[in-house]
Amino acid sequence: MTGVLQPVLAGVVTALVGFASSFTVVLAGLRAVGATETQAASGLLAVCVASGASAVWLGLRHRLPMSVAWSTPGAALLVATGPVAGGWPAAVGAFVLSGLLVVAAGLFPPLSRAVAAIPKPIAGAMLAGVLLPLCTAPVRALVEVPALAGPVVLVWLLLHRYARRWAIPGALAVAVVAIALTTPSGRLGSAGLWPVFDPTPPAWSLPALVGVALPLFLVTMAAQNVPGMAVLTGYGYRPPFGSALRATGLASVAAAPVGGHAVNLAAITAALAAGPDAHPDPDRRWIASVTAGLGLALLGLGAGVATTLVLLSPPVLIEAVAGLALVGALATALTTAVAEPDAREPAVVTFVVTAAGVTLLGIGGAFWGLLAGGAMLLLFRRKSLLPPQQRREEGAGVPAART
Repeated sequence: MTGVLQPVLAGVVTALVGFASSFTVVLAGLRAVGATETQAASGLLAVCVASGASAVWLGLRHRLPMSVAWSTPGAALLVATGPVAGGWPAAVGAFVLSGLLVVAAGLFPPLSRAVAAIPKPIAGAMLAGVLLPLCTAPVRALVEVPALAGPVVLVWLLLHRYARRWAIPGALAVAVVAIALTTPSGRLGSAGLWPVFDPTPPAWSLPALVGVALPLFLVTMAAQNVPGMAVLTGYGYRPPFGSALRATGLASVAAAPVGGHAVNLAAITAALAAGPDAHPDPDRRWIASVTAGLGLALLGLGAGVATTLVLLSPPVLIEAVAGLALVGALATALTTAVAEPDAREPAVVTFVVTAAGVTLLGIGGAFWGLLAGGAMLLLFRRKSLLPPQQRREEGAGVPAART
């Protein structure tokens, strides 16, 4: 019995931490691209159920702790993208296409290898640019609603120092208390206890497909699926990448019509189920990932209440909680972006263009940042391939910088 209890408890913790640490990012992302309150609650429920079903299927099939979660960087991308041409139905269509691309990557290994071959500095810089606007929210919240944001940030700092795993759930709990204390009881009583699936027929818009579907696919693969595989490999497992991509991609396609943006291998919480704390025996840790999947699906039933609480709060307060949840991811992305000296400037260009949040031809900044940084990197590499004499001649034609 002890051999089952430990991974079950680890799975429960994984589900709680995974849900509480970033559901606010999901709701913010869905609302940013046009979802109503009901549609956002439906989307949160959809990604919870899709993640849970995928985790249970992969765990039982392969007997490996393959945790599955929604795409937190993908939700942050939606926040940075904002309204898309064609509205919410076009966003749903982009979610469908993104899921199909993940399935294709699972069926055709060259596609997944091509995504993995995107230079890490460029991928890291694009992700950092996507995350930056949300990560500045805690600062704005401290200025705009200091009485509410101050305790949230303080609790996050203390728990981040002494119990890091619970930093975001603790900060969220303080935010919920603050919302409850400052909201009339009548409005709290109107919270819906049982969310419903709210289907939306997908529509197709070229700006949405290029500006949402493609960046969502790339961010989900580069920032979630590939790192998730690395975590499992680091603990000595040899997970079937193709099977994981097919399962999560199909789950994403199924969840998209009811608002789910993307599910994938967990990267942030993967270690909770795959590490030795889940069970000393690596062959028993799959119980933790299956339990986490079931727990996440059950937590999705609270999506209606979660959405109502978010809507009752000052928007900047919930954005602040989401931003705190992404500080670690931003730090990792920035470190990756500037790690290689030869790619540092192209990475900075990618970061700046993405963080600017510009929309051109109806396409968001993440695509243009990736395009600008990639073009600059190719230019730099072309120059490095020239003969030394030609490089010196080209360099001589560039005026020296003035100080």
